[in-house]
Amino acid sequence: MMNYQNQINWYSLEQKIGTRMEERRKHNPIDKDKITENPSTLPYAHNVSSAVIFPDDKEKIKSTAMTAMAEQTNTQMKQIYDQMELLISQANKLKSRVEISEQIYKSEMGFKPLIGHTYFFYKRDNGRDLLSMIAPDQWGRMGGFKTFVAKAKLLSDHTWEIID
Repeated sequence: MMNYQNQINWYSLEQKIGTRMEERRKHNPIDKDKITENPSTLPYAHNVSSAVIFPDDKEKIKSTAMTAMAEQTNTQMKQIYDQMELLISQANKLKSRVEISEQIYKSEMGFKPLIGHTYFFYKRDNGRDLLSMIAPDQWGRMGGFKTFVAKAKLLSDHTWEIID
């Protein structure tokens, strides 16, 4: 067991060491402007073994981001433009089918056309239109009508598609 005298010596030794540490903290040979309590907040490496820190070139980062943004938006705009062209093309084909269908439905036909079947559209000598099941090469000696206009197929939406 430790006696009282040893306890006092131990206590005084701790006080001396503590006092010296305190003095060392108060007396720092390095300039106060060049030290920090939190070295991780410094914008540069704080000792020799620290990683090298290069400052960011903010203008280069912005320029790269703007270039990438412009490229992406241009790509998306081209996709939208291509889709618009496709929709315009489809709308024009539909408009053409409607116009042809109206012309065929205004013509003379002696039968009820069936969906999915092919028929032949003629213009008679008197200027009137006719829809027929007989192809131009099937008329034989009887001859045909003045002008063969088109070969057409009735679609399921009851519009007509011209077949080449």
